[in-house]
This record gives sequence, structure tokens and C-alpha cells, in this order.
Amino acid sequence: MNRKRLEQILSDLKRVRLIVFGDYFLDYYLMLERRLSEISVETGLEAFQVVSTRKYPGAAGTVVSNLRSLGVNVLALGLSGDDGNGFELRKKLTENNVDLRGLLEVSNYDTPTYMKPMMAETNGEVHELNRMDVKHRTQLSLDAEDGLIKKMQQLLPEADGMLVVDQVHERNCGVVTDRLRSELKNMAAKYPQKIISVDSRDYLSLFEGVMLKSNVSEVLRASGLERKPDESPCAIADRCGRVLNSRTGKPVVVTLGSEGLYLVENAHTEGCYLSSIPVSGPIDIVGAGDSVNASIGAALCAGVPLPEAGMLGNLVASIVIQQIGVTGMATPDQVLAQFDAHPDVPYFERIK
Repeated sequence: MNRKRLEQILSDLKRVRLIVFGDYFLDYYLMLERRLSEISVETGLEAFQVVSTRKYPGAAGTVVSNLRSLGVNVLALGLSGDDGNGFELRKKLTENNVDLRGLLEVSNYDTPTYMKPMMAETNGEVHELNRMDVKHRTQLSLDAEDGLIKKMQQLLPEADGMLVVDQVHERNCGVVTDRLRSELKNMAAKYPQKIISVDSRDYLSLFEGVMLKSNVSEVLRASGLERKPDESPCAIADRCGRVLNSRTGKPVVVTLGSEGLYLVENAHTEGCYLSSIPVSGPIDIVGAGDSVNASIGAALCAGVPLPEAGMLGNLVASIVIQQIGVTGMATPDQVLAQFDAHPDVPYFERIK
């Protein structure tokens, strides 16, 4: 890939319309200062003092934010409650010009929320305390499933593809239930020209007929294979990716952490390894996988071949991990600057 080609890809992303279907969380940061702590008269315990708050769309919302930063048009498909956190989530998405026709508001439903207390110690160090999670812990109702299926059937014909973010560990308690997985398989068969890509922490092996994105531990678990002694991450990704590709008939993208990406397009041929973009200084890997999911999915919907889409994914991830303590994103200008700053990456071409 050379710079001209990268510029063309980034320009083409602005024409892409993507559905992001999945579990929408609110990331709710509470900024605390130890020097202001008080002792509760009632309990005798330390009472943390909140000096400011920050709120971002999380989980599926993180993927949305990455897409919007790249200029991709997004349709949200999922659920929110009619509570305060749901209001904040929808407000943030609306501010980012996200189409909310598919984000259904449900009564008596607690909007999934990750509450993240960030403590500033007296020595200036800032660190995260125990996270507090609000999640839906009972099986999703048939009415909610019906509503999601109806919206998916309405919205997919007008979109170029769909990214699926399956975040909740408890089976059938998030929005990507067994019934919705079956509907995804139906949609993939009905619209074979559209990209449908799934990122699932716990249930990757249950999806059929769709593209899969995973990390090494997830692809091992999903394939049902055991890690061999001294086996490299690339070898694991290739072996497990081929097994999953043979089941789905679709590409498999495996993130290798600091080592980059591995792409499997065909179960009968060796996959493609793309080394990571080197970075220096502190890093924060939170959100890196979401950025890869977003950028590769959007590029594929723009007609970009998988290897080039993976190169874009590596560029975006290298920018995101350098953003500490926030939901990282990358703009087209940042992507181009990162390309220019790394002339020695083996798959980048320099036009003399």
C-alpha cells in the first residue's frame, strides 16, 4: 500500500453505511481525588469525592465512535433503557450524528453501563479503581428479540454491511441471543454481497455464514483446538482460522496483540500475517480490538481487499493504543500522519 492508495481508501470510507448491531453500553468515568476524601460519619469508611465525570458510548458504541471518526455513516441497532444512562448514551450517539432508528428504547431495562472510578492520588498518579458494571442479567424478552429482528430486516437492505458486537458473557442476556444469531445467518444467506462481521468474546463458535474477528485465545476456544507446545501466535491463528473458515466459508481476522494481525481468507491456503505498526511511549490497549473491527469492516464494505483492510486496521490500532485513559479513535489525518511516520513497515510502499 502506498500513500495515494491509502488516501483513496480513506476517501471511500465516507460513502460507506454500516449497521453496528450489539450491546450498547455507557462508559461512565468518575474522576476522583484522594486529597479530597472524607470519612463517612455513618460508616467510618473513606468517602471518595467526584470532581468531574466523562461519558462515552461503550462496547458497540466504541465501534461506532471509531467508525464515525473515520467518516463512516453508522446505523445503531440494539437496546437502551428509558433511564438516565440511556438518555446519556443516546445523547452522545446523536451528537456524533449516528442514525438511531434501530436503537430501541425499552421500559424497565437498565441501560448497560461500565462505571469506571479513576483515582488521582496525592502523588499525582492516576489509576482505575474497581469497575462497577450494570448489565442485563436475565434472558432477553421475546418482544425485544422481535423488535430487533424487525429493525435488522428493515435496515440491512439500505446498508453496505453490519458489524456485530457480542459483549455480554451471560448467554441470551445481551442482544445477540441464539435467536438473533440464527437471524444473522439468514441475513448473510439473503444478502451474500454484504459484509457481516462478528466480534464475540464467548460465543464465536456459534455463528454461521459470517466473517469472524477474534484474538488468539478466542480463536483457540472457538475452533476447539489445543495449543501445541511452543506454537507461535501466527501458527495458532493460521491453524484455528482455517478450521473456522471451513465452517463459515467467510474470512477470519485474528488480532495478535503487539505482534499485529493474521488474516485467513481460505481454509486451503496459508493466511496473511501483517506485523504491527511500532509505537513508543505509554500505551493503553483498551479499545484496540474494536478499532480493528471497525476499520477492517468499513474498508471491506468500501470494496477494499482484505490484506489492505488489515493494513488500515493496524494503522488505526497503533493510533488508538497511544491514547491513554480515553476511548481511542483515529481520524483520516491521523492515519495518514502515522503512515508517513513509519516508512520502514514492510507492506508500505514509498513512491520516489
